[in-house]
Amino acid sequence: MNLDEYAALDATALAAVIASGEVAAEEAAALAAEAVGKVNPELNAVAAGPFERPLGYSRDGRFAGVPFAIKDLVLHAAGVPTRMGTRLLGKGVVPPEDTHLMERFRAAGLATLAVTTTPELGFNANSEALAYGSTRNPWNTAHSAGGSSGGSAALVAAGALPLAHANDGGGSIRIPAACTGLVGLKPTRGRVPAGPDFADPLYGMGVELAVTRTVRDTAALLDEVAVSYPGDPYVLAPPVRPWLEEVGADPGRLRIAVHTESWAGSYVDPEVARTVEAVAHVLEAAGHHVERATPVFEWESFLHANQVLWSGFLAGAVAGIEEMTGVAASPENLERTTWACVEYGRSISAMDLTAALGAMNVVSRAAGRFFTGYDLLLTPTMNTPALPLGRLDANAELTAAEWTRQLFDACSFTPLYNQTGAPAISLPLGESSQGLPIGVQLGGPGCAESVLLRVAAFLEEAMPWAGRRPAVHAATGPGKSADS
Repeated sequence: MNLDEYAALDATALAAVIASGEVAAEEAAALAAEAVGKVNPELNAVAAGPFERPLGYSRDGRFAGVPFAIKDLVLHAAGVPTRMGTRLLGKGVVPPEDTHLMERFRAAGLATLAVTTTPELGFNANSEALAYGSTRNPWNTAHSAGGSSGGSAALVAAGALPLAHANDGGGSIRIPAACTGLVGLKPTRGRVPAGPDFADPLYGMGVELAVTRTVRDTAALLDEVAVSYPGDPYVLAPPVRPWLEEVGADPGRLRIAVHTESWAGSYVDPEVARTVEAVAHVLEAAGHHVERATPVFEWESFLHANQVLWSGFLAGAVAGIEEMTGVAASPENLERTTWACVEYGRSISAMDLTAALGAMNVVSRAAGRFFTGYDLLLTPTMNTPALPLGRLDANAELTAAEWTRQLFDACSFTPLYNQTGAPAISLPLGESSQGLPIGVQLGGPGCAESVLLRVAAFLEEAMPWAGRRPAVHAATGPGKSADS
C-alpha cells in the first residue's frame, strides 16, 4: 500500500484491509506517521507525536490497527503527557491511568499515534493556543481549522488519519468538522463515558466522540464506545440495533424543521444559508415534510448562562491544575481571555450558578417541546465558512462577557444542543466560492442518534462530498477541486 491508497481509505475500509492481511498493522502505522510528518509542518496540528510506535490496543477490536490520535483535552492516556492547550501546564502532566473512553478506544483496536492541538482549555472556536501556535486549515492555511478539536480535524481532513478523537462543549466536534469538510456527531449527554475524572464535564454540556470522513465510521465508532461505567451519572438505554445498521436504513417520512437565521441575531453568510436550503430541497424531494420553524428561547439569558457555566468550569479546572502542579495561574501563563474568564468564574456565587443551571433547564424544556412536533431541525453548523486565522483571538483584551459573546455570535447554531444534551451532527454538504467546506447541522431530541445517522447516510449519498481533496493532503499529487 502506498500513501495515496492509505489516505483514500476511511477507518472501516482500512480495518478490513488490515484484517485481511493485505496490509500489516505496522505498515499502516508507518504510513500514518509518514503522512502526519508530511502535513504537520503546514498544519501545526500535532501537540505530541507521532510516537515511535502506537499506544497499546486490542488486536481483536473492530478497528484493530487503524491509526488514530487523541485530542489534548479531557481524555488522556496513561503515561502520555497532557497540556490541555495551556502554558500553565508547561511540558504537561503525566496521568497514571487511562480515562474510560481511552480504554474503549484501545478495546476498539485504535492505534493511537499522536496527541492533537486544542485551544487553551477548550474555550475557543479555533485552535490557536499560545502553547502550540496556530493550527491551520488544510483547505486554506490562512484559515482556521476550527475548534476546539481543530488539530484532530486538520489531520483527518488532510488524509493523515482516517479518524481522530474530539469532544464538544459548545460545538467543538461540529465546528471543526464544518471547517474542514468532515462528519462530526455530538452524541446525547451520557452516551459516551467521560469518567473517571468527570461525571458531567462542563456541567453536562461536554461530550466525547470523534471526527471522521464518513457516516459509517461515526456509527461504527459509536457502537464501540457508547457504554456505561459504574458510578456514571447516566445509564442510557442501548439502541434497538447497532448504529452501524442505521447507515443505509430507510429513515421513513420525517417532520423536518429548517432554520437559517442566527438565534444570536448575528451575521449568517448567504452561501451557508443557501447550502442549508439546498439540503432542505433534497430532503423534501425524498418525501420528508420540511417547513420553516425554530425553537424559541431568550438568547441573552442563554448566553449569560453559558458565560457563567464556562467561566465557572474554567476557574475550577485552573484551580485543579494549580493544586496538581503547585504553579499559580496568572496573566503570564494564561491567555488574556482565559484569565478574564477565570477571574469572573472565581467571582460567581452558588446563586449565580444555580440561576445559570435554571436558565439551561428553561432552554432544554423549550427545545423539548419543539421536538414533540418535529423529528429533526436543519440549520447551518457555523454562521460562516472557516474564519481567517486570528479572527477569534483568545489573547485579546476582552472581558469574560465580551469573549463569550464574540464566540457565540460566530457559532450561534451549535451550543443549543450542549445545553439540552441532545445529539446533533455536522455534515460536509457544500462549498463556498473560496473553496472552503460548508457544514450543515441536523439536530434532534435526546437519544435520536439512530434517526440522525439514517438521514446523514442518505445525504452523504445524495450530496456526495467524497473525492474532494484539500490543498494540504498526505497523498501525492494535486488536490482535487469540487468539480473533479
